[in-house]
Amino acid sequence: MSDSKPSGAPPAIEVSNLWRSFHNLHAVQGISFKVDPGQVVGFVGANGAGKTTTMRILATLDYPTAGSMKVCGFDVVDYPAEVRRLIGWMPDHYGTYHNMTVVEYLDFFARALGYKGKERVERITEVMEFTDLVPLADRLTDKLSKGMGQRLCLGRALLHDPEVLILDEPAAGLDPKARVELKHLIRILAEEGKTVFISSHILSELDEMCDTLLFINQGQIIHHGSSESLRKGNSGTTIIAVDLVESSEKLKAWADLNPDASFIDGTKNGGRLKIESVDPTIIATTLRRMIQDGLTITQFTQEERKLEDAFIEILGEIEASGVPIVS
Repeated sequence: MSDSKPSGAPPAIEVSNLWRSFHNLHAVQGISFKVDPGQVVGFVGANGAGKTTTMRILATLDYPTAGSMKVCGFDVVDYPAEVRRLIGWMPDHYGTYHNMTVVEYLDFFARALGYKGKERVERITEVMEFTDLVPLADRLTDKLSKGMGQRLCLGRALLHDPEVLILDEPAAGLDPKARVELKHLIRILAEEGKTVFISSHILSELDEMCDTLLFINQGQIIHHGSSESLRKGNSGTTIIAVDLVESSEKLKAWADLNPDASFIDGTKNGGRLKIESVDPTIIATTLRRMIQDGLTITQFTQEERKLEDAFIEILGEIEASGVPIVS
């Protein structure tokens, strides 16, 4: 086998008919997708959907049962050493060592990566400054908060300046401030041209960070596209948020009597309705009818679908089609 990098500009990640089975359990079932260089891609699915299995294969920590996966043109099975030089892996849980400080932890991994002397010191300093770890340099790694630990794990993944970052549930368990800081760091990395493949089962965590979203369910890809395309959908419906003087129960009762509108959920001052049309005239007529029927509307806004609603709708369409997801 040649150790040279394939010519041309291959996708940052290329997955072709990938399967991973554990005895009778098919964790990943023939998935295929591509990720272009410089993209931030959200890998979305419930716990047990196949996200971590896919990412472990991508990180050369597991083998596919069938199919292939490539990173920047290198097959993860045939060229694992080359792939490891190209990727930065941030697992959902990482190991720490007793009586080791943050700077000692990063120094250990920098040495393992082959950095020496002044170059090693400079690289550790760059990573610590980027991830805001300088104030924590002398803190013991097993005494860090969840957010601090995630920054340290990201710093470790960045030490060798990888082209592709694989982040498995990086925001899990973080407080709101730490989540904002993580989003900021990921956007900076994207601006620097890094490809970021990031998993989560919480769509709101990925919306602002990602260029595209991949939905996986029961080991199969069920959507690959932008969050904007998900919100617009193809259902031909409009979501209206309505604020009322009355309770949400009165809004629900009204919707139950009107075939063009259905009640989605209640809010503190009203609720959300789905109108079976995208025609502005029909939407205006529906709102006028609400007022004529005695509802005291103080405010209304037309909103895009929530990504969670879109995900549930896709699952509903699959179930309604009668085609089983599990093979």
